[in-house]
Amino acid sequence: MPYIDLRSDTVTNPTQAMIEAMSTAVVGDDVYHDDPTMIKLQALAAEMLGKEAALFVPSGTMGNQLCIMTHTKRGDEIITNANSHIIVHEAGAIAVLSQVNTHQVYNETDMIYPSDIIKGYRHNDIHAPKTTLVCLENALSNGTVVPLDIMQEDYKTAKSLGLNVHLDGARLFNAATALNVDPKEIAACADSVMFCISKGLCSPIGSLIVGSKEFIKQAERNRKLLGGGMRQVGFLAACGLISLNNMTKRLADDHQLAKYLAQKLNQLPMIDLDETKVQINMVFFKINTPQFDHQTFYDHLLNERIKINPVDNGYYRFVAHNDISKANIDYVLQVINDYLTQKDA
Repeated sequence: MPYIDLRSDTVTNPTQAMIEAMSTAVVGDDVYHDDPTMIKLQALAAEMLGKEAALFVPSGTMGNQLCIMTHTKRGDEIITNANSHIIVHEAGAIAVLSQVNTHQVYNETDMIYPSDIIKGYRHNDIHAPKTTLVCLENALSNGTVVPLDIMQEDYKTAKSLGLNVHLDGARLFNAATALNVDPKEIAACADSVMFCISKGLCSPIGSLIVGSKEFIKQAERNRKLLGGGMRQVGFLAACGLISLNNMTKRLADDHQLAKYLAQKLNQLPMIDLDETKVQINMVFFKINTPQFDHQTFYDHLLNERIKINPVDNGYYRFVAHNDISKANIDYVLQVINDYLTQKDA
């Protein structure tokens, strides 16, 4: 039996259509701007998000960091959430690459509100760093989505203060699906956007950033500085075209499967789970019992050919994606139920 991998939607395998598209892709040298398949992908990405231009990058982390580098100068300050991906999961790259300060917002929802931007903004004082950028996120790392009206007000507030806005939209299409809005409406709330095609959209590698032509031109120079200029990347772009044209349209299936998983988990002993926070393809839950042995639980699931991430700050995260079926979820639920029932006996 193959492993059931619930660690992330980054573990998705390319579809058969992607494998076939790679085998027939027409390629060139992207650093010379003559890879026709990559040109097509970047044009499609820009069009789908309502921006002037787009740039392919190897990873979401590089995409976020390129945008921050391009928007800021050394010594500037950015406003972002304390639990955002760029703070928690990008190896301190902001300090190393852009050398900017961070004003971190703490809210229980992990959202940033207009009042946070106003409060965090540094006025023109020579003693203080200069605020230049607000970094938003949607969908959030906690598996919830930011309502469109909040994003619109955030953007309006930032622009009124002369600030640029970057959106970490790694799962932007999940957010658009959950909110039932056109992705352009979310992207309109930022000057630059990064989104991944290697998560729930099943491409093997890659993300894209979008923005104005001038912004993307400067970001391309920064990409070269970081070693991200690649050659015959049309093989990857061939997958990306399928991601955007086809895989974006099936994300609701992952969301429904996650809701099903959450509902069933909530019926098991010891599980503490807030179903209202299951808004995309992620399910977070706790196992509430004294002295529960998380390592043994992890090892048991792995022995049953179920891959999960270790517990993190008391929470497990299970992620639905294209390679996970309802039958897979039912098997996982049965294994967990048997284990917890035994422990509860």
